[in-house]
Amino acid sequence: MTATAPEASGRVGAGRPPKINREMIAEAAHEIGLDGLTLKAVADHLGVTTAALYHHVANKDDLMRAAAEHSARVVPLPVDHGQDWAQWLLEWANYNRDVFTSRPGLLAQYMEGAIPLEATLRNLEVILSVLVREGFTVAEANEAYSLVSSCALGMVLVAQRQQGPPDQAEQFVKTLRGVVDAAPKRDYTLVRKLLYRTRVRPPTFDEHIETVLRGIAAQHKRRWKRVVPLSTDRAGRRPASAGP
Repeated sequence: MTATAPEASGRVGAGRPPKINREMIAEAAHEIGLDGLTLKAVADHLGVTTAALYHHVANKDDLMRAAAEHSARVVPLPVDHGQDWAQWLLEWANYNRDVFTSRPGLLAQYMEGAIPLEATLRNLEVILSVLVREGFTVAEANEAYSLVSSCALGMVLVAQRQQGPPDQAEQFVKTLRGVVDAAPKRDYTLVRKLLYRTRVRPPTFDEHIETVLRGIAAQHKRRWKRVVPLSTDRAGRRPASAGP
């Protein structure tokens, strides 16, 4: 009797199911994306049945957790090579930004606890150790990192909300100007200046973070050493180096 050949789709015969593991499942989920992620979509992506996934993930929540863990590992962690405290925090701000913009939906999963606390605590231990070495107390170090990371995540949220048709923001500004122009000149004087101001370009991500870092330096009386910009603006240009 002739053996049955593997199916043209790439799946192996019923007697030899494809070998999968949790990491393969997490990678497949990462490739698909967290928005609208389902067990069936992952099973189809891997060429297995949905039932096969249940040997490695308990349910959809566990699948989302595995995908979130994998997404967090995709972006390389900052490496301590003796850099100044401000540069260290800038690197972690960029890491947080890159992780949560790499996959839509990951930030929501993080807020729901999808990323294990053990991984978060390991990173925090490394972050605090450098800041303590630089002269911060443990409490000051935690406060500084919390402030920087909150700012970074806030900018991620703003960026996600602004995603949409390219002219959507311009149309909103036009609508605001229409309301202001129709009002008496004595009304909205400050808003009017804001709407009609001229600016070459908005601040980059790094420039926003640098403002926070300078505030931390002033609050804790730390020596300020200029930071090396890491991110780029929408045109792909690096911002000018910060002054001394």
